[in-house]
This record gives sequence, structure tokens and C-alpha cells, in this order.
Amino acid sequence: MEVVVNGNKIDITIESEKTVGDVLKGLEEEFAKNKATTIRILLNGTKIEAEAFEDAAKTPLSDSTKIELTVISVAELTESFAFEGKVAREIASSMEEIPVQLQSGKDKEASSIISRLADLVDSFCKTASLSSLFPDFYNKITVDGKNLNDFFSDFSAILADFKQALEDKDTVLIGDLAEYEISPRLNAIAEAVGGDA
Repeated sequence: MEVVVNGNKIDITIESEKTVGDVLKGLEEEFAKNKATTIRILLNGTKIEAEAFEDAAKTPLSDSTKIELTVISVAELTESFAFEGKVAREIASSMEEIPVQLQSGKDKEASSIISRLADLVDSFCKTASLSSLFPDFYNKITVDGKNLNDFFSDFSAILADFKQALEDKDTVLIGDLAEYEISPRLNAIAEAVGGDA
């Protein structure tokens, strides 16, 4: 049997484990001690979806069994948040330049900042989603005095208005949203997750 965690083959001694589920249970207990959890399982090269897990867990172990796991830890999530916080702070200061860029024909530069904003929001939401696998960690994160869910439901509405303003080419509204709504919230994200000033 072969077990691979995050691309690294690990040594594992089989004692009383008879099925894939027995091995996974033991591994998950070890991961939990290190504030980590499994987010993806491949069994003999096939991805195991949540609904197929129980059947896969009953699979008897054999010499040819190969289990590949992708594991995420609170430490890695903390690192991701810190990186995203730094990016948020950089974009926050750039947001204020968008109206001027749009008015002076520098659409390409403005588009680049907007594209970075979209990538950041996407990346931050993925990290937040993975963080929710660790409720104690997730529930401690507050942005601007709000939990992540409340903060993002509020922020999403502003981003939707911003998208509409861009489509309408309403530079006054774009400028107001960028400077007074989006930029402060990006700084609040950076503050919350450790994006150093």
C-alpha cells in the first residue's frame, strides 16, 4: 500500500487496519492533532467525491492500494490570509487612482487594478471557505467588526455596484465606490488577516 500526502510519500505501518476507511480515520486523527484536515482524496488515481466516500472507505486494503491526500492546515491558511492581506493593502492604495486613470485614457492600467481586485476576492473567498473547515479558527476572524459571512455579503453588494458602474462607464460612481467603499474594506481585510502596513 502507498500513501501520499500533499505529493510526498509517507511511511505508514499497517496494524489492525483492514479497509481504506480504517487508514483514513487514523490519518485524520493525526492531522487533527496538527490542526489540519483532508480536502481531497484520490483512491487508486480516482477522486473520491463526498457522496462516494462511504463505499470507497469499505474498499479492502491490498499491496496495490494507493491513497493520495491533499491536506490543508490552519498554519497554511494563516499564511494565505497574510499574503492576501498584503495584496489587499496594495490594491487599496491603487483603487484611488482608477477614476483619474479612466479620465486620462489609462484604461489599461485601471483594468489591471480591477483584474487584481477580482483575483484577490476570488482567492480570499477560497481561503475563507477552506478556513470554515476549522470552525474555531474561522469564527475568530472578524473584518471591520463583522464575521466573514456578514462582511462578504455586504462587500459583494458593493462589488456588484462597482461592476455595474464599470459597465455603464460611470467614472464618478466608479471613483466614489473605489475610494470610499472598496479601498477602506480592502484595508480592513488587511488589518484583520495581518497584511502588514
